[in-house]
Amino acid sequence: MKRHGLWSGLLPLVFLISWAEAWGQIPDPRVRLAEDFLHQLATEQYDSAVQQFDSVLTARLPAPTLRVVWEALQKQVGSFQQYEKYFTETRAPWFTVFLTCRFEKALLDMKLVYNKDQKIAGLFFLPARHLAWHTPPYADTAKFHVEPVEIRTDSVVLQGELTTPADKQIYPVVVLVHGSGPNDRDETVGRDKVFRDIAYGLSSNGIAVLRYDKRTLVYGQKMDPEHVTVWEETIEDAVSAVRLAEKIPGASAVFLLGHSLGAYLAPRIAEKIPDLTGMILLAGNTRPLEDLLLEQTTYILSLDGLSAEDSARLQTLKEKINRVKSKSLKPDTPRSGLPLQLNASYWLDLRNYDPVATAQKLNKPMLIMQGGRDYQVTKKDFEGWKKGLENRENVTFRFYPGLNHLFVTGEGKSTPDEYMQEGHVSGKVIMDITGWITKYDNAMK
Repeated sequence: MKRHGLWSGLLPLVFLISWAEAWGQIPDPRVRLAEDFLHQLATEQYDSAVQQFDSVLTARLPAPTLRVVWEALQKQVGSFQQYEKYFTETRAPWFTVFLTCRFEKALLDMKLVYNKDQKIAGLFFLPARHLAWHTPPYADTAKFHVEPVEIRTDSVVLQGELTTPADKQIYPVVVLVHGSGPNDRDETVGRDKVFRDIAYGLSSNGIAVLRYDKRTLVYGQKMDPEHVTVWEETIEDAVSAVRLAEKIPGASAVFLLGHSLGAYLAPRIAEKIPDLTGMILLAGNTRPLEDLLLEQTTYILSLDGLSAEDSARLQTLKEKINRVKSKSLKPDTPRSGLPLQLNASYWLDLRNYDPVATAQKLNKPMLIMQGGRDYQVTKKDFEGWKKGLENRENVTFRFYPGLNHLFVTGEGKSTPDEYMQEGHVSGKVIMDITGWITKYDNAMK
């Protein structure tokens, strides 16, 4: 029976994307440790494998849980075949080893983050980095410049890129806000780079774009999992990015473009930025995150028919979601009993947030876009936006029947497996965004 990957971040070990590559020239001792760890996984020596974990990871991922994760991974991408190569990167105090592994249906990098004591503090599986990405047909790299930028708050510095039109000195600027998970500045998902497509496409048409690595990617190991909320995860850095965009000498107007979680939070971000020109929402949910989580999990597990194990897993998830919705939920409720092991404060912070009602109060121009093949955020959410905002003259709605959650064209029933196939954000989407921004930018002049 074919099993599909849970690309929406539902597994304890989600597929994450890193952004910097440094090939190791002289093997570090930790490379051998990493190779030993992979061998222990492949030969089911889980008790030995966890001996490399630091105390925090040991508590989160004991041997029985590690076994479940490794087996679940192989259900997604097929059985482990062979180890092909390694590369490393150093970002003090962390040393990271990437082992490129061939599975039956995918080529993945196993990312092992070692602390100063040569213990594993982080374990992730990522699509292999050498998978090719090609410039989309609607992008012309001769028409824009790319320069590095830094997004700064009181506590973090995030690296990013600003793409600006080559033939214009005055232009609108769009700030991109990621979906859930530790995304890089390109919002890489499998073989797709959603934000690089958007940046290159818009900047080929006279619009500047600012994008940056997400805080949970760069500082995830240092963030306190017991207290983090969407403020630290997304909002604070998005506000700082918009403030930076406002200072760009050529900026005629500044727009916020959020995808998925970024779209869901866009009205809340915009509350902090009175001078923001407008918002573009791609696949933004209007329903609570926990409801989407149950819907996504049910959809994916049902693709090949629910097994008894699947049904039990869904029941456990429902129990955790009931705790989120319960009036008895308190800030000190253990994470282990909550969805995705996110802390109670995270869920409490979102309990009274209504993105549509917040957007209504802002009275900002909005472009709301939705793919018809999206199983992660569905037409129900799109209709939620329409119900609350369709009477507003400055709100535009666009629905694309053939596009998935990444706004990539496809056919038939959407599955997570298609994220492993190279695709690009639809050119129609790029042109619709371009036309809408141009309209409101001209109105500002």
